[in-house]
Amino acid sequence: MNPVDAFWHIVNFFAPAVVVGFLAASATKLLWRHELGAVRWFSLGAWASAAMGLVAILGLVIFEHDGKIVTYAAMIAACAAALWWVGFRNRG
Repeated sequence: MNPVDAFWHIVNFFAPAVVVGFLAASATKLLWRHELGAVRWFSLGAWASAAMGLVAILGLVIFEHDGKIVTYAAMIAACAAALWWVGFRNRG
C-alpha cells in the first residue's frame, strides 16, 4: 500500500465518526438551543467525533476488523455520552 492509499484508508476509517459526530452536535444544538447557547458547536462536534473515533479504534483492536455492528452501537453510545458531558456537565 502506498502512502496515498494509506491516507485515504485512514480518512475513510474515521469519516463515519466525524460526520456523525458533527451531525449529532448540530441536532443537539438545535434541540437544546437555549440550554446549550453558551456551548460552541465545534466543541460539541469535536468531542463527539473524538469519542467515536476512539471507540472505532477499540473495535478494530478487539474484533481485528472494522464494520461490526457492536462497534457502531458503542460509537453511538460514546457520541451521546460525549455530547452530554460537554453540553451539560456544569448544569445542576
